[in-house]
Amino acid sequence: MPKLLVAQLYERMKEALKLELLGSPAGLEREITSVDASGPGLVLAGYVGRYVAARIQVLGETEVSYLNSLSDEERTRNIKQFFSYPIPCVMITKGQALPKGMEDEAKAVGLAILRSKLKTQEFYRHIGPFLESAFAPSATLHGSLADVFGVGLLFTGSSGIGKSECVLDLVERGHRLVADDLVIVRRQGTDVVIGRAHDHAHHHMEIRGVGIIDVSKIFGIRAVRQQKRIEVVVNLEQWDALNEVDRTGLDGQSTKILDVALPMVTVPLNPGKNITVIAEVIALNHLLKYSGVNVAEAFNERLKSRIKATTPNVGRYLQDDDE
Repeated sequence: MPKLLVAQLYERMKEALKLELLGSPAGLEREITSVDASGPGLVLAGYVGRYVAARIQVLGETEVSYLNSLSDEERTRNIKQFFSYPIPCVMITKGQALPKGMEDEAKAVGLAILRSKLKTQEFYRHIGPFLESAFAPSATLHGSLADVFGVGLLFTGSSGIGKSECVLDLVERGHRLVADDLVIVRRQGTDVVIGRAHDHAHHHMEIRGVGIIDVSKIFGIRAVRQQKRIEVVVNLEQWDALNEVDRTGLDGQSTKILDVALPMVTVPLNPGKNITVIAEVIALNHLLKYSGVNVAEAFNERLKSRIKATTPNVGRYLQDDDE
């Protein structure tokens, strides 16, 4: 599971959540281990059954009003019990003032309190996607990713087979580079895989015999994009007459990335093959399938109907044959 510190959350979401650091700065080093953020509920009243302390604890207007309604002694006792658990941090929404004694208790246990100016529901809408992205399963793949007609094509294959050159040709034809050589992928939800370049590589490519090039500077900013959903895997391999090749498209291949099944097209390479145009056709054919048009299946159905209509009734012939 990816590691996320409170300090990282604070730095990345400081502007979006309009955060202010209170409590103990030492609490920024605590680790967030849960993708969820929720209110403490009855814990503030002293009931700790079914309390999930690993979550980010969010105190809205209801929780703060309840704590302010308690006597000083009861409030201090409940806050101490609340802070005695290994919670990552406490969030206060709507820019509310902290209940009396809360900041002192937070400093005593080394806990950070982050106060947001956002309303509670708006706060949840912002922090939810951030946490889901931060804890999303991720991996690093060897390949090149391009946006072709809006379809994310991930080119894979052995080193030196021509993945980068193919993507470079696609860029020259008006398509967009996402990542070359090293593709960082993460799963979003249950069936979406997003790919991007490494922060250090960005939109650079290594072209054998030429060296490192900056695609955005050569072709312009419109030739690149930051990330793209991977929709089809294009596997490039050397031509081998002994290998079986799908010639109809009926026996579709698939592969898995981060447990998400993705369609895969294997393209055997031989001299003179225009892989760039083939890549464009793969993208356009995927768009057709996405819109409900499967050309291979439709052609196969027409062919079977034609054969059925023109084939003689052999059974009738044998029945009428007296010889």
